[in-house]
Amino acid sequence: MPTVSREYKDRLFNFIFGSEENKAWTLNLYNAVNGTSYTDPGLISINTIKEVLYLGMHNDVSFLIAGEINLYEQQSSYNPNMPLRLLQYLGNLFEKYITERNLNKYGSTLIMLPVPKLVVFYNGEKEQPDESVLRLSDAFSTGAEGSEAGTESDVSVSVEADVEVVVRMINVNQGRSPNLLESCQPLKEYAWLMQRIRENIKVNQGNGVDKELIVIKAVDQAVEETPKDYLFKPFLDAHRAEVQGMLLTEYNEAEAMKLFEMDGVRKGRAEGRTEKTVEDARAMYDDGLEPERIARILKLDVTDVEIMLGLRKMA
Repeated sequence: MPTVSREYKDRLFNFIFGSEENKAWTLNLYNAVNGTSYTDPGLISINTIKEVLYLGMHNDVSFLIAGEINLYEQQSSYNPNMPLRLLQYLGNLFEKYITERNLNKYGSTLIMLPVPKLVVFYNGEKEQPDESVLRLSDAFSTGAEGSEAGTESDVSVSVEADVEVVVRMINVNQGRSPNLLESCQPLKEYAWLMQRIRENIKVNQGNGVDKELIVIKAVDQAVEETPKDYLFKPFLDAHRAEVQGMLLTEYNEAEAMKLFEMDGVRKGRAEGRTEKTVEDARAMYDDGLEPERIARILKLDVTDVEIMLGLRKMA
């Protein structure tokens, strides 16, 4: 079986749309999302935070353009907590923005900040509308006085929040959000590629072949099947190893979640760990936390966490 590097922690979405070499594709995506027609990729200033020591978080794609700070996240599973997560990312990005420009947030002069625009691109297999809105206020407790946040109460009160975060979630699976995909060729090609890989995996499953080999083969087949006139065909050919590593990690994470739900890992079922535990581990890993730290937070063995994340094969 070929060896695939495990060092690629980026999502393929970020690899395609969040790199300096592909700023033209980032601009194309921005134009499609916002109905604009900018033509100069030099207007894009990528400021993605890969690792924030304070919170151990990173985000997929962040960039500045036309007085806006855009946070783009790709999600293969529905996550209603994205407004909270993106609010945390945004706070760190604003801090970075202020520090880099030597601005004084404690002074008497109003600091002018770029307008935040938050978008989640969903490409999971569970049904979701073409577009929906996630709001931070949906998570605010409205229970009776004295109730704890995160719990339900029989008595509700109307409380107006002093802060709101609105996230636009767009379904970018092949065949969904047709106007957007037709307006952004790189995004259309990304949706096609992900669909082809899924189809190739399904065709080769159940034949006693090692699951990792199935994924590697599925990626290879999809890259070979990519039409020669696709914009990112040369990019895929040049970065096949990276693409394999990223998608193998994503697939192993999803596969591990299914296995945990069916029969647990080792003592998992005995301790009542379910799909929720795997989801929590994946969310923390997406935020940049290392398996050792996740294990401490969830009070799990590091080996179990690595299996959940697809970083280690089940024994």
